[in-house]
Amino acid sequence: MKSLKQRGCKALCCSSCRRLSVSSTEEAESSSASDRFPSVSSVAHAMVQERLDQLIRERRMEERQRRQQSRARERERTKFVVMVAMEKCSYDPREDFRESMMEMITANRIKEAKDLRSLLNYYISMNSNEYHSLILELFHEVCTNLFLSCKCHW
Repeated sequence: MKSLKQRGCKALCCSSCRRLSVSSTEEAESSSASDRFPSVSSVAHAMVQERLDQLIRERRMEERQRRQQSRARERERTKFVVMVAMEKCSYDPREDFRESMMEMITANRIKEAKDLRSLLNYYISMNSNEYHSLILELFHEVCTNLFLSCKCHW
């Protein structure tokens, strides 16, 4: 009887076909056994080979699904907000800015800090310097009032 150290399986990679091949060291050492039962060893080899191929296919499928799910999550996180600047003559710019900011935040369900910063930068970039301090003051008021009063009904 052969010792356990002599028995075992070796996985070999065939570079031309990219398939794993498994052979038993016991079978390699004992040619008389494979001569007596050539069909059994070839069937066993084919079964092992098929199982290896199946495992490789399953692994590739799992990786594909993970990548697709990752892309889907990324698309969900991506938010597109369309803003159109309009020139407006106003008798009460304070109230007009306030209404516009509230409308933009609620309509686009903006609640992330980076999205709020982008909106503020948009207001600052689209308006002249004389309105910047008013915009900053109103933006702070609007955000404070919206987030304290409704605590994200979104």
